[in-house]
Amino acid sequence: MLCRSRLVGALALALAACHAAERRAASASGPELLPGLDVYTRPVRTGSAEAQLWFDQGLVLAWAFNHAEARRSFARAAELDPACAMAFWGMAWAAGPNINDPAMDEERSRAAYEASRRALELTQGQSGVERDLAVALSKRYSWPAPDDRRELDREFAGEMRRVWQAHARDADVGAIFAEALMDLRPWDLWSQSGEPRPTTPEVLATLEAVLAIDPEHPQGLHATIHALEASPNPERALAAADRLRERVPGAGHLLHMPSHIDVLVGRYADAIAANRRAIAADLAYVERAGRTGFYNLYRAHNYHMLAYAAMFDGQSRAALEAARELVTEVAPAALAEMPLALDAYVSTPYHVQVRFGLWDEILREPDPGPGLPVTRATRHYARGVALSALGLLRDARAERAALEHACSAVPAGASLGNNSALEVLAIARAMLEGELEYRDGRFDRAFERLREAVRLDDALRYDEPWSWMQPVRHALGALLLDQGRLEEAEQVYREDLRRHPANGWSLHGLAESLERQDRAAETAAVRAELSEAWERADIELHASCFCRR
Repeated sequence: MLCRSRLVGALALALAACHAAERRAASASGPELLPGLDVYTRPVRTGSAEAQLWFDQGLVLAWAFNHAEARRSFARAAELDPACAMAFWGMAWAAGPNINDPAMDEERSRAAYEASRRALELTQGQSGVERDLAVALSKRYSWPAPDDRRELDREFAGEMRRVWQAHARDADVGAIFAEALMDLRPWDLWSQSGEPRPTTPEVLATLEAVLAIDPEHPQGLHATIHALEASPNPERALAAADRLRERVPGAGHLLHMPSHIDVLVGRYADAIAANRRAIAADLAYVERAGRTGFYNLYRAHNYHMLAYAAMFDGQSRAALEAARELVTEVAPAALAEMPLALDAYVSTPYHVQVRFGLWDEILREPDPGPGLPVTRATRHYARGVALSALGLLRDARAERAALEHACSAVPAGASLGNNSALEVLAIARAMLEGELEYRDGRFDRAFERLREAVRLDDALRYDEPWSWMQPVRHALGALLLDQGRLEEAEQVYREDLRRHPANGWSLHGLAESLERQDRAAETAAVRAELSEAWERADIELHASCFCRR
C-alpha cells in the first residue's frame, strides 16, 4: 500500500501549480463580499466596521475549506485596517496546512510566516485571547521553512491547547484547537478496525465542548462530521449534519458536508439533495472567482458524491448526469493544474455505467488518450465487464490484457482522494478476472478472485465517497445466487448492509436468498425495506449486479 506521506509527496508539485493558479486568479480580480456567508461574526479589535465584515467572511471561508478565498478576505481586512492584528492572524492561519492540503509550498510558507509575525507585533503589550492566538500561531511557522514541518504542527497544537484551557468558553478557540489536532493525523483519527487514535478522544471532547457553547458553530459542526465519519458509529454525527445542512447557504463545501454522514447511514436522498445545494452554491461562486485553484477538488467532490449516492438510490439518470457534469464542468480547467489528483475523477462515468449495466454506452465511449492514464485504465475495465456481459469473451479478454498494460502507465502518485489510483485499479483487475473466470465456467476460481477484490476493497483507506464506487459484494452475491449458494450469498449481503445501510441492491439480493431458503417471514420484512429504499429509483431491479444475466 502506498502510504499517505508518499502520496502527499507525489502530489506536491501538482498542488504547487494549483496554488500558483490561485495567485494568478487573485491578482486578476479583487475579492468581493459574497452572498450567503454573513452568518457568523467574531468581533475583533478594529476601528473599521468594514474590516470586521471582511474578517468574518475570511473566518467562514476558512471553515468552509475555501482557504485561498479566505486569505483574500483577511488581506482585504488588513488593507482596510493595517492595525488589525487578527486580520494578519487570519492571513497566516488560512495559509497553513489542513487535512486535505497538508503540504505548504515556499510562497505560502513565507507569506504565513510574515503575516504571523505581523500579528505578533501588533499584539505586543496586549493581553487576552487575541494575543494568545497570535503567540500560538507564531509557533506554527518558521523561515526558512523546514522540509518536514511536523514538529511545527505539533508545537502549534500544543500552544492551542493552552489557549483553549485559558479561554474555555470561546467556541472559536476550541474549534481552532480541534482542527490543529486533526491536522496532526490527516484522515487518520480511527484505525481500520475502528479503534480511536491517541489524539481522537481529545478531538471529540473538544468538539463536544464547542457545540455545548454554540450548537450552531459552523466549524464545530463541520469538524464533528470529519471526526466521526470514519468511526464505528458515524450516526453520532447525525445531529451535527442536520444542523449544518443549511447553516451557511453560500458555502458549497459546508452544504455538502452532511452527505458524508448521510451515505454512511443510508440516507441517500438527503445526500443527493445536499450535493445539489452545494453544486448550486459553488457554481454561483466560480462565476465570480473563476474555475481554477485547489477549491476545484471540492467542486469535483460534490459531483462525485452525488453520483455515488444516486447509484445506491437506484437513480441512474441523476448518477450519470452528475458524472458527466463532473467531467465537463470541473475537469477541463482543473486537470492542467492537478492531473494526478483529478484524473481518477474523470473516470466516474464508467463506474456509473457499469453499476447500471449500460453496456452499449460503455462500448461507445471514446479513448480518453494517454494524458488520462487512470481514466484510460478504468475504461478498459468497464469495456471488459461490458463485453463479458454481452457474451463477447474473446474481446473481453483483450480488454483485460489492455487493462494490465494501462495500469503500468499509471504514475505512482496518481490518487483518488485518500487512496492511490493503483490500489483502486487493483480492485478493477481482480473483479474483471473474476468475471471472466465465471463466464468460462470456473466458478470456484471466479469466487476466489471476487473475494480477493472484496478484501482489496475493504482494505482501502477511509474516504467518502468510497474510492471503489460499486461494492464488490454486490457482484459476488449476485453470482453466488446464480450458482444456488444461498447461505453464502445471504452472509455477503448482510455484511454489505452493515457497511451500506438501506441500499436496495443488497436488500434485493438478501430477499432473494431468504425466499429461496423458504424463510417467508424474513423475506417479507426485507421486501418491505426494499420497497421503501427503492421508491425513488428509475430502474427495475432484478439482481444486485447487472453482471448476473
